[in-house]
Amino acid sequence: MSHTHDHDPTVPPAVLAGVGVLLAATLAFTAATSWGLLSRSAVPEESRAEAQVSVAEQRALHFADRADGAVVVRDAASGATVSVIGYGEGGFARAMLRRLARQRATRGIGSEAPFLLTRWENGALSLSDPETGASAELYGFGADHVRTFAVMLEGRGS
Repeated sequence: MSHTHDHDPTVPPAVLAGVGVLLAATLAFTAATSWGLLSRSAVPEESRAEAQVSVAEQRALHFADRADGAVVVRDAASGATVSVIGYGEGGFARAMLRRLARQRATRGIGSEAPFLLTRWENGALSLSDPETGASAELYGFGADHVRTFAVMLEGRGS
């Protein structure tokens, strides 16, 4: 028993035209942005400067790996332990710290200088490395991830 198929397996011309229009629009917007005809996405540092958003809280922190796999977070000024991220916990925080540490390592910079954790007046959190100029905006990664870093500011005003 055989089944015959009475439909044409080709893509309808209207769908192809739609894909072509979408592709052309994407390329046009990309080119316009590259050539400066359209403004680029907001750069957080520039946006804060334009809006005159100031630092609400800031803490200089050192991050160190412990033998059991935990990451110990210490206040750079006092040396006090601020937080401990246990082995298998805080995957986002670990990835963020690894990225910043890798940038230092590729430039031959050690771990002596602290990182800066900043809460801005608008509530945004950022982690920056004054040694490399690298920074990470933390607010866009979800409330749980932001909370991991926000506790590191507890009890600390600027």
